[in-house]
Amino acid sequence: MEIREFVEALDREGRSLATAAEKAGVDAEVVTCAGWQVRDLVRHTGMVHRWATAFVAEGHTSYHPDGGLPDLDHDELLAWFRDGHRRLVDTLAGASPDVRCWSFLPAPSPLAFWGRRQAHETTVHRVDAESALGGEPTLVAPDLAVDGIDELLRGFHGRDRSKVRTEEPRVLRVRATDRTDAVWTVRLSSGPPVTERGDRADTETKSDAESDAGRSADVDCELTGPAAGLYLALWNRAPFPAVTGDASLATLWREKSAITWS
Repeated sequence: MEIREFVEALDREGRSLATAAEKAGVDAEVVTCAGWQVRDLVRHTGMVHRWATAFVAEGHTSYHPDGGLPDLDHDELLAWFRDGHRRLVDTLAGASPDVRCWSFLPAPSPLAFWGRRQAHETTVHRVDAESALGGEPTLVAPDLAVDGIDELLRGFHGRDRSKVRTEEPRVLRVRATDRTDAVWTVRLSSGPPVTERGDRADTETKSDAESDAGRSADVDCELTGPAAGLYLALWNRAPFPAVTGDASLATLWREKSAITWS
């Protein structure tokens, strides 16, 4: 995805988050974030938006602490969130492509990193806000979902901080059923996961039975489903659409993969 597309997604998802939060009310429980009310979600996401804005707008080239959570509530809190979200969108949209600032995951440029990271930060928390309303969340766009899976598997869980580890080498495969180019092989061990992304072009000329056999022979567990469903499941916002093979690896992911702020 291009930076422009990330900024458009950030704009759309942030406005949807605010709308859902306003409808649910700040006292509502956030079903997907145990122990949080909507006010906690809005304060956190708004803080992250301002933190990200500062790196790009002020050109911090090393880690810079966040500004903390605001002592605001109800209408004032929502207005604060909307203002910070708008400033982030405008900052990213107007920044020079060669802006230099700190980032923490591999990306073509710092601007590409912050556009991508904040698009996904906001999308996941938009789903959280909608969970306070009950019912099913608005579907994540397939291209955004595929990119978010890639960021999570090859970015966040490519770091030493990942706790998704096994005593013996195991292989987990993630495969989107609605995108032929969305397959990831995650090699688990006592060290950080190592993830490779590849397409299925080499299996498309085989019969279905041969392809299925090839996919299952070298993996211990496979997680499959539409990209949007896998995106939410891998971010621990929904059950996995389908699990084949050793389901303990899906459980391991659920228990150890959480990305926390601190």
